[in-house]
Amino acid sequence: MNIHVKQRAAVMKITPAAILRLQELMNKQEGVGLRVGVKNGGCAGMEYTMEWATEQGRFDEVVEQDGTRVLIDAKAVMFLLGTEMDYQSSTLKAGFVFNNPNQISACGCGESVQLKAAEHAH
Repeated sequence: MNIHVKQRAAVMKITPAAILRLQELMNKQEGVGLRVGVKNGGCAGMEYTMEWATEQGRFDEVVEQDGTRVLIDAKAVMFLLGTEMDYQSSTLKAGFVFNNPNQISACGCGESVQLKAAEHAH
Protein backbone atom coordinates (compact mmCIF):
# COMPACT_ATOMS: atom_id res chain seq x y z
CA MET A 1 0.00 0.00 0.00
CA ASN A 2 1.40 3.36 -1.03
CA ILE A 3 0.47 6.22 1.31
CA HIS A 4 0.83 9.74 -0.02
CA VAL A 5 1.13 12.44 2.62
CA LYS A 6 0.38 15.92 1.37
CA GLN A 7 2.64 18.49 2.96
CA ARG A 8 0.89 21.77 3.58
CA ALA A 9 2.41 25.13 2.82
CA ALA A 10 4.08 27.11 5.59
CA VAL A 11 1.94 29.71 7.33
CA MET A 12 4.52 32.39 6.58
CA LYS A 13 7.37 32.92 4.12
CA ILE A 14 10.66 34.48 5.16
CA THR A 15 12.60 36.66 2.72
CA PRO A 16 16.37 36.28 2.25
CA ALA A 17 16.98 39.60 4.08
CA ALA A 18 14.95 38.39 7.07
CA ILE A 19 16.76 35.04 7.04
CA LEU A 20 20.15 36.78 7.20
CA ARG A 21 19.04 38.92 10.15
CA LEU A 22 17.46 35.94 11.93
CA GLN A 23 20.68 33.95 11.51
CA GLU A 24 22.67 36.83 13.06
CA LEU A 25 20.27 37.08 15.98
CA MET A 26 20.00 33.32 16.52
CA ASN A 27 23.79 33.12 16.92
CA LYS A 28 23.52 35.56 19.86
CA GLN A 29 20.35 34.22 21.54
CA GLU A 30 19.41 31.27 23.68
CA GLY A 31 16.19 29.50 22.83
CA VAL A 32 14.36 27.55 20.16
CA GLY A 33 13.46 30.39 17.78
CA LEU A 34 11.64 33.66 17.31
CA ARG A 35 7.95 33.55 18.29
CA VAL A 36 5.68 35.80 16.22
CA GLY A 37 2.13 36.64 17.22
CA VAL A 38 -0.45 39.40 17.29
CA LYS A 39 -2.12 41.20 20.17
CA ASN A 40 -4.85 43.77 20.58
CA GLY A 41 -3.45 47.27 20.81
CA GLY A 42 -2.39 50.39 18.99
CA CYS A 43 -4.57 52.90 17.22
CA ALA A 44 -5.47 50.51 14.36
CA GLY A 45 -6.47 47.64 16.66
CA MET A 46 -3.68 45.03 16.54
CA GLU A 47 0.09 44.85 16.83
CA TYR A 48 2.62 42.22 15.80
CA THR A 49 4.59 40.69 18.66
CA MET A 50 8.03 39.09 18.57
CA GLU A 51 9.99 37.42 21.35
CA TRP A 52 12.66 34.77 21.70
CA ALA A 53 11.03 31.50 22.69
CA THR A 54 12.72 29.29 25.25
CA GLU A 55 10.47 26.40 24.30
CA GLN A 56 8.00 25.51 21.58
CA GLY A 57 4.35 25.83 22.55
CA ARG A 58 2.21 22.75 22.05
CA PHE A 59 0.13 24.35 19.29
CA ASP A 60 2.74 26.67 17.75
CA GLU A 61 3.15 26.45 14.00
CA VAL A 62 6.82 26.14 13.05
CA VAL A 63 8.37 27.72 9.98
CA GLU A 64 11.92 26.51 9.34
CA GLN A 65 13.81 28.02 6.46
CA ASP A 66 17.55 28.03 5.72
CA GLY A 67 18.57 27.26 9.30
CA THR A 68 16.17 29.73 10.89
CA ARG A 69 13.18 28.90 13.02
CA VAL A 70 10.08 31.03 13.52
CA LEU A 71 7.28 29.89 15.79
CA ILE A 72 3.82 31.22 15.04
CA ASP A 73 1.65 31.59 18.12
CA ALA A 74 -1.42 29.38 17.65
CA LYS A 75 -3.78 32.33 18.29
CA ALA A 76 -2.15 34.29 15.45
CA VAL A 77 -2.12 31.66 12.69
CA MET A 78 -5.40 32.74 11.08
CA PHE A 79 -4.18 36.36 10.97
CA LEU A 80 -0.75 35.49 9.53
CA LEU A 81 -1.61 32.94 6.80
CA GLY A 82 0.12 33.96 3.59
CA THR A 83 2.29 36.61 5.27
CA GLU A 84 5.83 37.38 4.14
CA MET A 85 8.30 38.33 6.86
CA ASP A 86 10.98 40.73 5.64
CA TYR A 87 13.81 42.75 7.17
CA GLN A 88 14.32 46.32 6.06
CA SER A 89 17.02 48.78 7.02
CA SER A 90 17.26 52.50 6.30
CA THR A 91 19.13 55.46 7.74
CA LEU A 92 16.46 56.08 10.37
CA LYS A 93 15.01 52.65 11.08
CA ALA A 94 15.70 48.93 10.83
CA GLY A 95 13.48 46.01 11.66
CA PHE A 96 11.25 43.15 10.63
CA VAL A 97 8.20 44.03 8.55
CA PHE A 98 5.22 41.88 7.68
CA ASN A 99 3.64 41.94 4.23
CA ASN A 100 0.29 40.50 5.23
CA PRO A 101 -2.57 39.85 2.77
CA ASN A 102 -4.95 39.81 5.76
CA GLN A 103 -4.19 43.41 6.65
CA ILE A 104 -7.13 45.74 6.10
CA SER A 105 -5.46 48.99 7.21
CA ALA A 106 -2.60 50.43 9.27
CA CYS A 107 -2.11 53.47 11.44
CA GLY A 108 -0.07 56.39 10.11
CA CYS A 109 3.10 55.41 11.94
CA GLY A 110 2.85 51.77 10.82
CA GLU A 111 3.12 50.38 14.35
CA SER A 112 -0.36 48.88 14.46
CA VAL A 113 -2.63 47.26 11.90
CA GLN A 114 -6.17 46.11 11.40
CA LEU A 115 -6.29 42.42 10.45
CA LYS A 116 -8.99 40.01 9.35
CA ALA A 117 -8.82 36.25 9.72
CA ALA A 118 -7.64 34.46 6.59
CA GLU A 119 -10.31 32.70 4.59
CA HIS A 120 -10.20 28.92 4.59
CA ALA A 121 -9.01 27.33 1.36
CA HIS A 122 -11.54 24.88 -0.11
